[in-house]
Amino acid sequence: MKKHLAWFLLLAFALAGCAPGTGPKQQGGTLLGAGTGALIGSAFGHGHGRLAAVAVGTLAGAMIGQEIGRSLDQQDKLAMERTAQQTLETLPSNQTGTWHNPDNDHSGTLTPIRTYQTAQGTYCREYRQTVRVAGNEESAYGTACREPDGSWKIIN
Repeated sequence: MKKHLAWFLLLAFALAGCAPGTGPKQQGGTLLGAGTGALIGSAFGHGHGRLAAVAVGTLAGAMIGQEIGRSLDQQDKLAMERTAQQTLETLPSNQTGTWHNPDNDHSGTLTPIRTYQTAQGTYCREYRQTVRVAGNEESAYGTACREPDGSWKIIN
């Protein structure tokens, strides 16, 4: 059953990639969803079963993320970026920054999880981010590092 589902999702994902009109929002959502799906899938199974779970999770997450990414507009992205910069710079670990676009009711959160300094002296923070669009919520984990100009750059 899982094998058939994996093949179905693989085919659906391949066909979705050929669809006209995919833009940066969908591509970003696809990547965010794929990463989240892979992380969730890695928690299931052992050996080949785990590999299949990661593959299915990656594909399913990519498809869901693409839909959410398609829905984010420029104001959403600006609010999300502003919140990320402010939260990463000022909030302690495990405190959450939020954003909300009243025009479309999209919202999200960013929570720093851990702060550390690299061997080169760069400060980095692991974080968890959620985005809510039309009743759908997508979460992802990532890492951002502080640039020399004081801004934070997402590295994964």
